Amino acid sequence: MSFTSEFKEFALKGNVMDLAVGVIIGGAFGKIVDSLVGDVIMPIVGKIFGGLDFSNYFIPLSGQTAATLVEAKKAGAVLAYGSFITVAFNFIILAFIIFLMVKQMNRMKAEAPPAPPAPTPEDVVLLREIRDSLKK
Repeated sequence: MSFTSEFKEFALKGNVMDLAVGVIIGGAFGKIVDSLVGDVIMPIVGKIFGGLDFSNYFIPLSGQTAATLVEAKKAGAVLAYGSFITVAFNFIILAFIIFLMVKQMNRMKAEAPPAPPAPTPEDVVLLREIRDSLKK
């Protein structure tokens, strides 16, 4: 089998195509979750914790004094733990949504009824009849 035909067989398998579609949809879904967390959830959480924006929570590592994370990054190294909190919320929400989707998919899978027993081959039936007649 040539390299190109082997690659073509691999690339056109159903699992590879399913994975590609999943990655594309996952990327788009990730943007939706980022927007949900950044534009809806984090402002509410920030309001609860004193009206501050989590994205501006940082510790300057170069001794700089800045009001925003962008200014602090321009002046030197910073530990941006607010951004980490936002990303952690993104992960938790995304993991929970994926858990719910997998749970629903498992629920939707109907258990296949057991297959009916295969009919006994005719030669086996004849051999059984011969055996039973010899026992008599």
